[in-house]
Amino acid sequence: MAMRYISNSASSYGPRPFRRRALIATAGALGLAGVGWTFLALGPGVQGLADGAVLNGPKAAQVSAYLDAGAAGSPEKVRATLDGAVVPVIADGARLKLAIPRLAEGKHTLVVKGDSRVPLLSYREVVDFTVDATAPVLKVTDPEIKSTADSVTITGKAGTDAKVTVDGKEIPVDKSGTFKITVPKGTPVVNVTAADRAGNTTTKAVNARGRRPMIRAAHITAIGWGNDTLRGNILALVRSGKLNAVQLDVKDEDGEVGYASQVALARQIGAAKGYYDARKAIAEIHAAGAQVIGRIVAFRDPKLATAAWKAGKRDQVVLTPEGQPYAGGGHYGKLAFTNFADPTVRKYNQDLAVEAAQLGFDDILYDYVRRPDGPLSKMRFPGIGSATPEQAITSFVADTRTAIRPHAKYLGVSVFGIAATRPTEIAQDIAALVKVSDYIAPMVYPSHWGPGEYGVANPDTAPYAIVQRSLADFARQAKGTQTAIVPWLQDFSMGSTYGPTQVAEQIKAAAANKMDSFILWNAGARYQGAALQQIAAH
Repeated sequence: MAMRYISNSASSYGPRPFRRRALIATAGALGLAGVGWTFLALGPGVQGLADGAVLNGPKAAQVSAYLDAGAAGSPEKVRATLDGAVVPVIADGARLKLAIPRLAEGKHTLVVKGDSRVPLLSYREVVDFTVDATAPVLKVTDPEIKSTADSVTITGKAGTDAKVTVDGKEIPVDKSGTFKITVPKGTPVVNVTAADRAGNTTTKAVNARGRRPMIRAAHITAIGWGNDTLRGNILALVRSGKLNAVQLDVKDEDGEVGYASQVALARQIGAAKGYYDARKAIAEIHAAGAQVIGRIVAFRDPKLATAAWKAGKRDQVVLTPEGQPYAGGGHYGKLAFTNFADPTVRKYNQDLAVEAAQLGFDDILYDYVRRPDGPLSKMRFPGIGSATPEQAITSFVADTRTAIRPHAKYLGVSVFGIAATRPTEIAQDIAALVKVSDYIAPMVYPSHWGPGEYGVANPDTAPYAIVQRSLADFARQAKGTQTAIVPWLQDFSMGSTYGPTQVAEQIKAAAANKMDSFILWNAGARYQGAALQQIAAH
């Protein structure tokens, strides 16, 4: 740390020529022997001012300067300026304090002069320094990954004066600021940080697994998995190459957890049912050649809602303005929806997601990650504060993604088909959700659309048209991201009869939007294999 000393007058001791002298930091203060003034550090990590120093915003805000009053004399015998403007000098006990104003970004010069009429107090000291409060530029490209078995190359560009670290390890940066690093396969997330010489930093978390590879899955409940016929039929579709994933329920619409969960709240409220052995089921599906998607029905949870209400924990339930349980649109029941803004409710679902990830589920897929349908004026969400329901839902998904990332799992979010154009109707903002999830799974079942939607007179009898047009809106929302769109498709009859032709039409409509992935829904887990082509031949 250096400082310039310039004498403009001679004394009985002779003139003091221009020179630089190192300052030594001792016990938080920077003392200057023989000159009589000191820069003190008042904040953690701040070492004071040095000639040529570059300070970031927090350091600049904490710098204070003092003079030794015994050597410098009284305040009126000292003159200080910052960038030509006078800096007040105030008596402060045995010291004189330089009342340095708030420092703006840019270059600054501090000058301190002693009384030239007194030889021992005649001096002129100058410090040039810079305040740089601007975070460095950092651009990182999400990697394109075709196979999860390959290592991953991360590329990016930082400011030319910045040091770049990846997960705390410094990496080479060329003269233009460009960098490249390869990380091992299976790495879930990489934290890239650029730090400039002032100590400003920019950090970006990079999805090191890239876009979710193609999913072709079918749904089965926890109880259904225990049925030899249902389980056998789905595994047969996997072994024939028509499916490459099985969606197995973790927590269902009744709030029951299908395996013997060790999450404390699940056991406390009697939700952990043990209908199947999770590790055994996952091993069987993996052995057949498929991955396992664990579906968690998040906020439709009558099990938790009922237990919370009985225990007097009413904030865990969506309420009416009068403080009674909201009836969930009239068709779910009184104690059906838990409050997505409540910390206990959020943590419960996230704990189940982490547990499922640790057990070996390859994906976590949230369902009912929304508010109940109906007018907002008829419901209350205790604890939501100033956030909108859409913001609260998005932050919940983001928190879960962070929690499961260390386990190298993908996170999907099931959403209503209308959410692409009506984000406030059930609090599913697709533009926000694509930024915090690995894939969006819109439920675009033709039977669920009303007459005239997307210009289709009767969507239930026009599966290709309604699916193709509705998915185009989701494709638009996800454009420019690594987030995939994995639609739920209808393999059941509701009004019109759905056979292999109708199911195949939906698959073709998704493909028209460059979506090769899908998840089939049939509540009874009975699927029409004739609608499915072998994946290798597709």
